[in-house]
Amino acid sequence: MVQRIGVGAPLSRLAKWWWWSLDYVYAGWRQAALLWDGRAPRRWLRGDPTLPEVVLLPGIYEHWSFVRPMGDALNAAGYRVLAVHGMGANRADIAGTSEKLGRALARRRTPAAGRVIVGHSKGGLIGKHLLVADLAGAGRADAPGPEAIARGPLGIIGVVGIATPFGGSTRAWLLQQDPSIRALRPDDPVIAALRAAASVNSRIASIHPVWDPHVPNGSELDGAHNVEVPVAGHFLVMRAPATVDAVRDAIDRLAASAAPASE
Repeated sequence: MVQRIGVGAPLSRLAKWWWWSLDYVYAGWRQAALLWDGRAPRRWLRGDPTLPEVVLLPGIYEHWSFVRPMGDALNAAGYRVLAVHGMGANRADIAGTSEKLGRALARRRTPAAGRVIVGHSKGGLIGKHLLVADLAGAGRADAPGPEAIARGPLGIIGVVGIATPFGGSTRAWLLQQDPSIRALRPDDPVIAALRAAASVNSRIASIHPVWDPHVPNGSELDGAHNVEVPVAGHFLVMRAPATVDAVRDAIDRLAASAAPASE
């Protein structure tokens, strides 16, 4: 089931080319923002302690500055936001990056309200990988029913993926000379393992645009809360107010269903 917000007429081929051009212009601008953004603002660490802490993850070839508009919007709404530094352009493998992130979060005090990982594109895959690992650390990786919403050691209550290729992307075949892109093919072993880890899908929200040139086979995930927002483009979707609203709603849903932290 997919929740569709403001669905309009299908895009024409000309409209797709127009949005694809705008998509890359926006992506280039956000990448260039690294030159003046520096590190994440300290105010992001302040917020309502009754709300889950948000961990923001960029996509492949994206620096943390790419997700800054989303971080600013969520922090303005009261969420404490963590940006991930040290990932560079996020070209390392999914499993290795997930493990590195897990170690970094383990060094921080787990908030009482838990954590939600919000990731763009590949960031959503890293988030799901870490969610599976966190629940496995609590012995709950395949727990059915109410036990499936309990927390692991890192306190991750769920993942919000934005334009995330949960089943891989067939577009990756075109650029498979690059190992970073090749790892996103539908037949990649890590992608296949994440696809098989369906027991955690109820704790995932997949938010995607009406048209995504980078994920032609879609971002819908069986068993997840799937939301289609009235935006076109793999990158532009990150700046749309409708996406911010959908992310906030998804976080609220996850927080409402999360069990209290284990003693």
